[in-house]
Amino acid sequence: MAETEADFADLGVAGPIVASLAAAGITHPFPIQALTLPVALSGADIIGQAKTGTGKTLGFGIPLLQRVVGKTEDSSVTSNPEATPDSVIDSTEQRLPQALVVVPTRELAKQVAADLVTASVQRDIDIMTIYGGMDFDPQINRLKAGVDVVVGTPGRLLDLYGRKILKLHRVRTVVLDEADEMLDLGFLPDVEKIINAVPAHRQTMLFSATMPGAVITLARRYMNQPTHIRAQDHEDLSLTGKNTTQFVYRAHSMDKSELVARMLQAEGRGRTIIFTRTKRTADKLAAELEDRGFAVKALHGDLGQSQREKALKSFRDGKVDVLVATDVAARGIDIDDVTHVVNYQCPEDEKTYVHRIGRTGRAGHSGVAVTLVDWDDMPRWRLINKALGLDFDEPAETYSTSPHFFSDLGIPKGTKGRLPRQHPDGEDQGGAEKTSHGSERRRSSGRSRSSERSTDRRGGSSDRRSGSSDSGDGERKPRRQRSRRRTRGGRPVNRGQGGQSGRGGHSTTEASED
Repeated sequence: MAETEADFADLGVAGPIVASLAAAGITHPFPIQALTLPVALSGADIIGQAKTGTGKTLGFGIPLLQRVVGKTEDSSVTSNPEATPDSVIDSTEQRLPQALVVVPTRELAKQVAADLVTASVQRDIDIMTIYGGMDFDPQINRLKAGVDVVVGTPGRLLDLYGRKILKLHRVRTVVLDEADEMLDLGFLPDVEKIINAVPAHRQTMLFSATMPGAVITLARRYMNQPTHIRAQDHEDLSLTGKNTTQFVYRAHSMDKSELVARMLQAEGRGRTIIFTRTKRTADKLAAELEDRGFAVKALHGDLGQSQREKALKSFRDGKVDVLVATDVAARGIDIDDVTHVVNYQCPEDEKTYVHRIGRTGRAGHSGVAVTLVDWDDMPRWRLINKALGLDFDEPAETYSTSPHFFSDLGIPKGTKGRLPRQHPDGEDQGGAEKTSHGSERRRSSGRSRSSERSTDRRGGSSDRRSGSSDSGDGERKPRRQRSRRRTRGGRPVNRGQGGQSGRGGHSTTEASED
């Protein structure tokens, strides 16, 4: 989505925030920000709706920060026209949260907090993230030390509020980000408890890409005459974004991994997110793609927090360029240069589809979204297609060898589902052969040494029997002569006459008995 001509200062944003954004290279607002900021800066409640990746975070983050008083600031720094006695913070008292942002996932909490920090680097504001999967003690200690803004997930926020560690009676701004996702995840009771814990005199902002009826009901119950703002590009009337090229194929489940492996070799393919419905499928697909030679990580709810953070960091840093994720990651990955999104399995509904493909085509970049639909999922897909007004009611039957699949996605002809083996610098295929031959030589040498040892044992025994000293070891002692006595049936056998075995030995014994 294109930036607007007006800058942030023209919209009434305070100087320190404008300077902080300019230091990060952000000088002009996106449409949702240009529409939201004049209303939100006045203190009015807002329902903001825009496609994923269009800048909703700063749409509520800038008004939120402008109403917060930092620990070394006074209320004149803010532009709050409704300053109350609570807005003047006594420096001798414990600093309590003045703003609260509630988000559905840990990843989104970290992303929102990072954007708020970017917009407030030239102000003295403490911003904290609170989410599950981490130890309580560091979060408790941080809250006791004093914070100004809290960004967190509903479950852990309620846990700390129930312990009387998180105190919300001074919160003057509440933001519900991705509210529809919180409803879908069953967080509605928790969200209502959190809203009831903050003062009634507050500013409430609700932002999301989609607005189902339950969200509107929540807004009517807890918001004061909210202004509904919907940012829409006049050239883009779709719900999925004009910057994202969409492809939908009807694919067989046993051919999907091969389809994906060939798709990952398309020209211009950069960072790619593959969405699956289940954690098991995510792990299985990630392992298979890794075996095929791709740099890939899995991301889902069964991973510990540290593992999830490592996977996301590897993806952001470019150590891996393929992320296989469940929908837990759909709301928290804010990376502008994701070029491809793949729905390995059909999404549950149109909202999930919008949020999934919203990971690409962000902030003005172009992207590609590919959806693979099983035969069994066709009824579900038709509902999604109808709800979003798409043109894929009957996706083409597609296999990993289909010509239209290669041409649609720009896959070079002859591409197979396995990357060629990468060899270290200075080694080509011949080097690999040398290594192979070297291995053969080592194996052959091992067999030779084993054979030599075996021969030495056999030959040495023969030499000793023959009394030979050809080995050159002059100090070897001569073999001791042993007298052996042969018996048969407990009776001695004449060695000279019993040179024969079997019947000869028996007849020799009979002769000696005579």
